[in-house]
Amino acid sequence: MIERSVLMIGGGRMGRALAQGMIRGGALAAERLVVADHNQQSQRWWAENVPQATVVPSAAEAFADDSGKAEERIVLLAVKPNRIESLIRQIRSSDETVWQKSLVISVAAGVGLEQLAELLASERVVRVMPNTPSLVGAGASAYCSGAAVSEADDRDLRTILESVGEVVAVPEYQMDAVTGVSGSGPAYVFLFIEALADGGVLAGLPRATAMQLATQTVLGAAQMVAETGEHPGQLKDAVASPGGTTIAALRTLEHNAFRAAVIDAVKASADRSRELSGG
Repeated sequence: MIERSVLMIGGGRMGRALAQGMIRGGALAAERLVVADHNQQSQRWWAENVPQATVVPSAAEAFADDSGKAEERIVLLAVKPNRIESLIRQIRSSDETVWQKSLVISVAAGVGLEQLAELLASERVVRVMPNTPSLVGAGASAYCSGAAVSEADDRDLRTILESVGEVVAVPEYQMDAVTGVSGSGPAYVFLFIEALADGGVLAGLPRATAMQLATQTVLGAAQMVAETGEHPGQLKDAVASPGGTTIAALRTLEHNAFRAAVIDAVKASADRSRELSGG
């Protein structure tokens, strides 16, 4: 259970996923959550779905309401990368040390620890790369931490991220690779599910049946990899009987450079992430 209050700046999809995961899993009492979001539609969503949380229209108001309190807090920056700098500078303009009183967790893609530390005037900051399956509690998140992050901070951070899936700590230089694998990865899988279902339709299945079978097949195959601990190649070989249907299909995938295309996609995503972060 996280004992500190949590201020979430940005109440969009990822913020909602993290908040609902924490509350649903018992990691955070909803009454300890403050959400700052100027969007009225988003404010209504929070009022209807997490009524115990406090919702305010701006981060400045949230900090103002919290001024004078001795209690430490966790600040989750769940806003677009292009808003980070102006937001941080706006709050610092009224209190130079305000960010130093908090553990700051940023999910803004491409905004590095050095840039965050400079803007915040604090190295008590964590950079997180979550992914969209966090919305259904099946996320894969990676994080790297600033020099001033304590063991207690790390425990609370992992509690937050584990409430919506799996979490790993990585050195910051690996974050672009994380983007290529788990950040962008769900899109590759969605595309594969769509293609698998299209193949089923081509072979004569109704669309709904093909989609149901394709979705469950991908879900089940991933679960086998996770639960058996076997290498995917071994599991693949177990399905491919000599002279059978599966090996014929695998030959076609190899002929069309399926694996090379996926590897190249991960590299392209990582390279683009590096470009966007100025690295």
